[in-house]
Amino acid sequence: MVGWIDEWWLRLLAGLITSGFAAAAAYHVKSLSLSGALSAVVMGTGFVTLGEPVWFGLLIAFFISSSAWSRYKRKNRAKELAEAKYAKTGRRDAGQVWANGGAGLLLCAANAIWPDQGWLFAYIGVMAAVNADTWATEIGALSKTAPRSVTSGKPVTAGTSGGVTPLGSAAALAGAVFIGAVAALLLAAPQPAEAAAGTPGGAAAAAVYIAAAAAAGLAGAFADSLLGATGQAMFRCQVCGSETERAAHCGSAAVKVRGFAWLNNDRVNLLSSLFAGALAWLIGHALL
Repeated sequence: MVGWIDEWWLRLLAGLITSGFAAAAAYHVKSLSLSGALSAVVMGTGFVTLGEPVWFGLLIAFFISSSAWSRYKRKNRAKELAEAKYAKTGRRDAGQVWANGGAGLLLCAANAIWPDQGWLFAYIGVMAAVNADTWATEIGALSKTAPRSVTSGKPVTAGTSGGVTPLGSAAALAGAVFIGAVAALLLAAPQPAEAAAGTPGGAAAAAVYIAAAAAAGLAGAFADSLLGATGQAMFRCQVCGSETERAAHCGSAAVKVRGFAWLNNDRVNLLSSLFAGALAWLIGHALL
């Protein structure tokens, strides 16, 4: 009992230190706002304290890869014009941090209390969905092909919620597969006995992790687009007349034109990731 308590405190301390440094670095390079950095410290500490390497490793893989795409494409004019319509920019705030990782932290806590491989599959699905959606947004904004509405198939302007392109869809699939591959690599490493119990390994298992991430992540990204095109609150700027996810635009309040007032971008991300997590859980139980 004493040994377990000592290990818990060491994990807590390690999580606080590593998350603090990582969040400070992300804040310095403007990948996180102040609220996002503070939330990242809390979240990262929780993952390190409660989970094994695969749990916080996937969170790190998501954040680094997504931030890299955001920074790499930041100066692109097409992306800048598209982002003018988005509710959030590449600098993640507390709402984005918790929308992308909050469900995963709950799954990590559940696994710590009731160990079961289903929690891990659900987590892989959640992270695959948020990574797929982020890659699709960052890379898809650079598409030379006009996006089309996921509901009607008609062309829409860049940055319109629910608009998809072949490039964005391919990026979503790549982002989902990336998460599955990282999970497979992390789970191939030696695991502590208590974490390894009930966790399958080998090439076949790696293929299942990647397949589950690919299917659930891509489905989650399209669910995000569908919610964005139907239920998400959208506004019209009273100054420039453009449709936007922002309740305020061009320095003045915008008028809501469709969707539910409570369903903002962060909640769309959360709902679509939960759907992907449930799908990955089903895939994992069906294939293993």
